Amino acid sequence: MEKGNSIHKKSIKNTLNLDHENQRIQFLDKRYYKKDGEYYPSVTTILQYYPKGKYFEDWLKQVGYNSDIIARQSADEGTQAHSLIERYLTGEQISFLDSKGTALYSLHVWNMLLRFVDFWETYKPKLIESEIHLFSTKFKIAGTADLVFELNGELWLIDLKTSNNLHISYDLQIAAYIQCWNEMFPDKKINRTGVIWLKSNKHKASKSEKRIQGKGWELYESPRSIKQNWNLFKIIHKLYKLENPKIDPYETNIPYTVKLNS
Repeated sequence: MEKGNSIHKKSIKNTLNLDHENQRIQFLDKRYYKKDGEYYPSVTTILQYYPKGKYFEDWLKQVGYNSDIIARQSADEGTQAHSLIERYLTGEQISFLDSKGTALYSLHVWNMLLRFVDFWETYKPKLIESEIHLFSTKFKIAGTADLVFELNGELWLIDLKTSNNLHISYDLQIAAYIQCWNEMFPDKKINRTGVIWLKSNKHKASKSEKRIQGKGWELYESPRSIKQNWNLFKIIHKLYKLENPKIDPYETNIPYTVKLNS
């Protein structure tokens, strides 16, 4: 199947509002989405209440106060990789070097882009959606799905991950996205879901047609059904609501231009 460039109209996450008349910009708390004047907690915020486990606790003991710095650096790298992939999918030619020969990105981030390109050029899926914002009005949750594409006649909902390990919470995250998708697009059934892991320890492509992988990446599918993962997510959602009985996001309002008055 040939690579497609058709991207449907996206839902809009109102993270910021521009007031050009007064030259001000309003930012919404990143833990929330806003739709029709109503606030929805993000799926990833809810899943912060999923137990981190013993290995995470041991890691915290080892790195101590540096944990915030390490987590922030990892998040920044993930954000850069996601941005590069989205630009690649729009057909933009992306260069590792600027006009003076200086690297624009870390080699680490660039390699994650190349792994995704390897997947895309090898399997040639048809792009349906990229960075689509999804809402469940029934459960009052929202999130952003990285990719929806068609591959071998099946519709996939995919999340991109740049973490060192895969976590069960990723499966729950995707199941929540499926709930949102089904409410918004009841006539467009998702056949399969998965994670494209860009830090996999796979050394080469698989000889089996059932396994999608390459050097440094793999397409991981949960061993549990979407229904099983969704039921687990609902348990975590109950914990979140117990700890957060009121939705109280903050919005920052600042000017977006300044000039010295003479």
